[in-house]
Amino acid sequence: MIGFFNGFVKVTGWLVQKIIFRTMIYYEDKKVQSRSIKGKAIISSNHTSVYDYAVMLFVFLFRTLRYQMAEVLFKKKGLGLFLKMMGGIYVNRDTHDFSFIYKSEEILNKGGVVGTFPESRLPLPNESRPLEFKTSTAYLAYLTNTNIIPVYTDGVYFKKARARVIIGKPLIISDIVDDKLSEKDNIELINKALRDKIIDLERQLNEQRSQTK
Repeated sequence: MIGFFNGFVKVTGWLVQKIIFRTMIYYEDKKVQSRSIKGKAIISSNHTSVYDYAVMLFVFLFRTLRYQMAEVLFKKKGLGLFLKMMGGIYVNRDTHDFSFIYKSEEILNKGGVVGTFPESRLPLPNESRPLEFKTSTAYLAYLTNTNIIPVYTDGVYFKKARARVIIGKPLIISDIVDDKLSEKDNIELINKALRDKIIDLERQLNEQRSQTK
């Protein structure tokens, strides 16, 4: 049912999002990672706006994305119902409830795709970006041995300029994990590698844009 509803939303919303966002997609290496995703994966990106989720839905058009989403979104009646039907994973940031990890693990173990925003919240106007990453994405990747597809978005939505997104090469978890280290240290390694990669993707996006001008 979730997959069917996702497909319906993408078919009916494709033209609208094309007009609103006009997303230009770049790649770190398209031969290694394109918009096509095979098997289980975690998509993880910086967080600029509540519209990041909508953009990602159409960047990875042909897979059902099950995104981890903050409790505040589910409290809005119409939006909350929509997100549940889309398969949104409820994350209560005000408690120590880790059921969202177990739900995400279940989806990945079935070969699905989970989306995360590791900054956990939107940055305030004067904060440097990206914010420090919460370790839940790294923990999920470690727990399930799932590679992470890093993505950077410039967050330029509803403006004359086009939204621009760059898809990075996957972080191969088995290449990062060191069996000599503790679980905590390995999770910190993955978390740092993810944040560093997304920062680097911003640089790569700016370079690719300057080359096409």
